[in-house]
Amino acid sequence: MSRAKGNLGEEKAKDFLLSLNFFIIESNFYSKFGEIDIIATKDNVLHFIEVKSGLSYEDAIQNITPVKLSRLIKTGYVYIKKNSLDTDYVYDAVIVTANNIDFLENITI
Repeated sequence: MSRAKGNLGEEKAKDFLLSLNFFIIESNFYSKFGEIDIIATKDNVLHFIEVKSGLSYEDAIQNITPVKLSRLIKTGYVYIKKNSLDTDYVYDAVIVTANNIDFLENITI
């Protein structure tokens, strides 16, 4: 997928999260392990959010591989350490398709 399409998916995801009363802290946080698309908070919980876009739900969700998930987790740890945070946190995904947006909570279980 092109970066432009990825950016569009991330913007749709941000708007969707805002409608669910999330507060967006940061976008596109990078570490040597990878990237977190969106970092947000809601109800005193920090959410590290991976955004995947595709023509269908299946196309998008298949891109959250074990390797991708491992990189997301490591990058989350970097963010927590870098910012000296002591808070509850969770790893989520937002799946963006042409007709729908789905929020998948706690994708590490």
